[in-house]
Amino acid sequence: MSGFKVRTDLALEARENVEESAEELRGVTVDENYDEETEVKVTRVIIESKNSARVLGKPIGTYITLEAPAMALPDEEYHKEISDELARQLRAIIPGMDEEISVLVVGLGNRDVTADALGPNVVDNLTITRHMVKEFGKAAYGKSKVHMTSGLVPGVMAKTGMETAEIIKGVVEKTKPDVVVVVDALAARSTRRLNRTIQVTNTGIHPGSGVGNHRNSITRESLGVPVIAIGVPTVVDAATIVNDALEKVLHSICKEAVDLQEELRNGMGELYNMYVTGKDVDYEIKQISHIICDALNKALEL
Repeated sequence: MSGFKVRTDLALEARENVEESAEELRGVTVDENYDEETEVKVTRVIIESKNSARVLGKPIGTYITLEAPAMALPDEEYHKEISDELARQLRAIIPGMDEEISVLVVGLGNRDVTADALGPNVVDNLTITRHMVKEFGKAAYGKSKVHMTSGLVPGVMAKTGMETAEIIKGVVEKTKPDVVVVVDALAARSTRRLNRTIQVTNTGIHPGSGVGNHRNSITRESLGVPVIAIGVPTVVDAATIVNDALEKVLHSICKEAVDLQEELRNGMGELYNMYVTGKDVDYEIKQISHIICDALNKALEL
């Protein structure tokens, strides 16, 4: 595997891919919980040390991964179960949820590219309350306590000429939210996790990092407020798919095929600029965006 680099935005996959000793990963704790009734698996990966963060290539923090095989299927009851579980995880990781807070939800990505339109789709359907509370007070909702929710779709640099982080920072400085929640499409290591997995983390996000398009980070350090990131893997590196296929075929032929496998890997350079998604990605993005939107609405409801 010397010349092959796996690209993934999921901390769970980064942990699975690391072939280091347990001593080097002493600062990582993993807790798994599987609900047989809903078939939803929740994995919590906590990176606590700088050394483990370096080995995994992920910042220190908490990473919660929800895996549901039938997430993108047209089953509203099942979607409700997933959104309920996601809402519970969001309430636990978003700071200050017991009190009234102001939350800015940012939908990252390009709405003109289907596999990258998750963030904008979520914000489009989100229940926005900030303007109503500012105008009419809490009485507009008949409640004594209301979280103020605002939304932003900053677009992409190719259309705005500005870094996404710059736009968000300007809005944060003006509106002063207590928490920023960013929603973005991610890259996965495994095709079985495409549009079947949701990751929630308190470490912020680095837009475009999974596809090699590194942009300025959106973190607590850069914005001055806590940043919660919600992501769904919608694409897989084409080179990863080819590599997995080669491993299965060559290992089934003979052990002497290792040298041939390494040569084939070295010839996959062009594939590192190609990313693959499912044929039903437009429908699946729509379904998953509603799941995340419902979860956010439930989590932010007092």
